[in-house]
Amino acid sequence: MNYLIASILCSVAVSVLLKMARKKKIPVEQAVAVNYITAIILTMLVLKPDLDNPAAFLPTWWLFAALGVLLPGVFVIMGRAVDGAGIVKSDAAQRLSLFLPVIASFTLFGEKLTEGRLIGIVLAFAALFCLLCKSDGSKKSGGFAANAALLLGVWAGYGVIDILFKQLAKSGNAFSGNLLVAFCLAAVLMFGWLASRGTKWTAQGIVGGILLGILNFANIVTYINAHRAMAENPTLVFAGMNIGVIVLGTLVGAAAFKEKISGINAAGISIAVCAIGCLFYWEQISRWIGM
Repeated sequence: MNYLIASILCSVAVSVLLKMARKKKIPVEQAVAVNYITAIILTMLVLKPDLDNPAAFLPTWWLFAALGVLLPGVFVIMGRAVDGAGIVKSDAAQRLSLFLPVIASFTLFGEKLTEGRLIGIVLAFAALFCLLCKSDGSKKSGGFAANAALLLGVWAGYGVIDILFKQLAKSGNAFSGNLLVAFCLAAVLMFGWLASRGTKWTAQGIVGGILLGILNFANIVTYINAHRAMAENPTLVFAGMNIGVIVLGTLVGAAAFKEKISGINAAGISIAVCAIGCLFYWEQISRWIGM
């Protein structure tokens, strides 16, 4: 539970940093690229992967290869989706990707669908709907098919990344080596993409990338450790993470950035609390209400 809470805090901190980046004129693309370099250094210093024994993680090469491509790739798709379809729809697509890892929990990872989890999952999606029901006031235009394809890419990309992180958690001690290679591949692809666009580097982009890398590394490592600590209950991690991030993000947005919380958003926060209760404490709740 502690790992999950830490991951939620780090994820929201990443969102706050990215939101502030626009005001501070930090080039987000540059920050993301430098973020992977920072993550590589932290992986070497903190996780200390055994590079003398690559055979330990080479059997799962497909895992770090997929993450290495998807991590920067989904970022690019997300950026284009925000430009084409708007922030609210893109954020909704990202959060509703929860559907994919939840399905994977019961089909790929062998989790049992208990009554409490079923109720919690239903409430989680209801809460996400209420929390994401906002008007962004944007007047984005563009082809419907193109925007739909971008939103589908965001939805599928983030969902698959969540599943891959769960799979990475199952790789045991080899996960640090897998993570290192994934970050290296992501860095190569991101720097290559920026070079192809003729990017002019700035000090703000580099400093912002270092801060982003520290937070992102902490977010990913605590998220993977949450999966390792609750290995038999991946739904708790998938749903808890998504609900926690959107609830805390909504509250931080209202407190720090004066974003409005509508009545339906407030209802979503209440439903989210109920969903978390059902997911984590159903046995105690059922005894309390005499079921």
